[in-house]
Amino acid sequence: MSALLSLDGAQAAVLAAVRPLGLETVPLEAAAGRVIAEPAGAVVDLPPFDSSAMDGFAIRSADAPGTLSVAEDIAAGSPAARALGAGEAMPISTGGVVPEGADAIVPIENVVQMENSVRISTAVTPGAHVRPRGGDARAGDTVVPAGVRLRATQLGALAAAGVADVVCARRPRVAVLATGSELVPPGTPLAPGQVYEANALMLAAALACTGAEVERLPAVADDEAAHRDAIARGLEADVLVTSGGVSVGPHDLVRRVEAELGVEEVFWQVALRPGKPVSFGVRGATLVFGLPGNPVSSLVGCELFVKPALRALQGLPDPLPRFEQGRLAAPLRRNDARDDFVRARLRGDVLEPFVGQESHMIVRAAAADALVHVTRGEGLLEAGAVVPFLRL
Repeated sequence: MSALLSLDGAQAAVLAAVRPLGLETVPLEAAAGRVIAEPAGAVVDLPPFDSSAMDGFAIRSADAPGTLSVAEDIAAGSPAARALGAGEAMPISTGGVVPEGADAIVPIENVVQMENSVRISTAVTPGAHVRPRGGDARAGDTVVPAGVRLRATQLGALAAAGVADVVCARRPRVAVLATGSELVPPGTPLAPGQVYEANALMLAAALACTGAEVERLPAVADDEAAHRDAIARGLEADVLVTSGGVSVGPHDLVRRVEAELGVEEVFWQVALRPGKPVSFGVRGATLVFGLPGNPVSSLVGCELFVKPALRALQGLPDPLPRFEQGRLAAPLRRNDARDDFVRARLRGDVLEPFVGQESHMIVRAAAADALVHVTRGEGLLEAGAVVPFLRL
C-alpha cells in the first residue's frame, strides 16, 4: 500500500492548482471584505491643509506669552477670510484650517479668556498642535498595497485619502453539495436510518467568511443520475465542495461520477485524522474538493484545504491557515502515521482537549474554539507542552 500524502504535500498540491481570478473595479462602499488587487494611492495630501489638532486659538508662537486680541472664529470646513495678524488670536475648532500667519494652536484650557482678548502665560513652540498638510500621506502615496483584505481600518483610510473605487479580485463562486440518501433537512421528522443534513450549512457558513459567494445545492441521494446532475451543476462554479461519498463503499459515488465528468483527481487520502479520505481534483479552472461525510472531518478538510484555496484565488499572498502557539492542559498521544487535529477549548494560551474526539461528534465540536495540531510521531505530548493550534 502506497504511503499517504502528507498534509504539507496536499496543501502544496492544492495551491499549485490555483489560478487567481479576474479583476473588477468595485465602489469603495461595496468593498468590505474584498481583496485589493492593485495598490491604491492617495488622491490628495492627508490632511489636505494644515489643520488644528485641538479646540483652541490659532496664534503666532512669537506672540506668546502675552495678551492677544481675539479675531474671527474658524470652524471646521470654514477657513478664515484673512491672514492672522501680529498680536491676534483666532478661535479654531479641531480640524479647522490653520490661517495664514499662524504657526501654533493653544488649547482652550491653556488660555484665560477675557471679553475681547485672551491671555497666554507660557511660551508656545512653533508647530504646537498643528497637523501639517500631508503629515499622514502625500498625494500618490500608497494607502493600501495589493493583496490585502479590506477591513474597516483600510476602508476608512482609503475614503479619507479620496479613493472612490478599488480594483479587487473577483469573489470566488463556490457550490456546496452534500450527498447521501440518509440526509433530510432539519425540521423534517426522521424516519429510521435518517439523519439531519448539517454539513452543507456548516461549510457554506465557513466559506462565506473567506469572501466567497456560496451556493448550497440540494442534497442528493446515493443515485448515479442524481449525482451526475448535481455535480455537473456544481462544476459550473469556480470551486465545487462535496461532503460525503468519497470513500470506497458501494454507495460512495462522488469520485467516480466526477471522473466521468472530466475531473482530473490530483490526490485522494491524506495522512490526517480526522479527514483522511479527502480528495482534490480539477476540471479546467474549477477546483473540486471531496470532503468526508463525518462532520468534524468535513470541518477539518475545509479549514486545511478549501479555505486556503479560496484565499489564494483572491490573491492573498499567505493563504495557508495561520497557526498560533499554546500550552496543553492535558497530555495527548501522538499518532505515528498521521497528523491529528484535536478539538480543544482555549483559555488564554492554554488548550483544553475535549474528551470524545470521534469525527461524527459535531455537537462536542460546537464548543471548541481551537484545533490542536498534533504532528505525527511516537510517544506522548505531556501537559504543558507547547503545540501549534488553529483558532476556529
